[in-house]
Amino acid sequence: SGSRGKLLNEEQELAIVNMVIADNEMKLKDIQSRVVEDNLVFENIAAISITSISRTLAKHRVQMKQLYKVPFERNSERIKELRRQYVQRVMELEANQVPHEMIYVDEAGFKLAKRRRRGRNIIGKRATVTVPGQRGANITMCAAISNNGALLNKYLHERLVPEVERGQVVDLSICDHMGQCGIPPFPCSHSLV
Repeated sequence: SGSRGKLLNEEQELAIVNMVIADNEMKLKDIQSRVVEDNLVFENIAAISITSISRTLAKHRVQMKQLYKVPFERNSERIKELRRQYVQRVMELEANQVPHEMIYVDEAGFKLAKRRRRGRNIIGKRATVTVPGQRGANITMCAAISNNGALLNKYLHERLVPEVERGQVVDLSICDHMGQCGIPPFPCSHSLV
């Protein structure tokens, strides 16, 4: 009939899909190189086109999509335990009979370094890549909010503490790097979490 047989068997196709699942940032040329170099799983493949790889990925519902950056430690057991402890602390404060007002302080960082923004993964699964916590230049901002709205103070360490009234609770645990927020350690007679 003139058509050649399948280049890849089912095991080899799944190996290509697993490469992408293991590294959502992988380029088609990288997959091509790994297939040609791998003499264990792909022993009968001396050459493969990028089109064949693309068709194989499409057949197994792997698409190009937005690449989301996930910090290494975001869902580590240590971080999950810290989250659980934080929720427990807030629940204990809410159960306390003494009236209080929560003031939350948080920081947000904007990374100036460039990375690939697109990657591949199976349809219905987010394409992610783990990234180091800090690398390259960043811009950091810090803010505080309470039940009465945002506290728009330029220097939180000079203005937040004097404004904290008896019964208010200032939660600084969210702000990972207080130095980045411009808040040095300070003494306070009020309730600080």
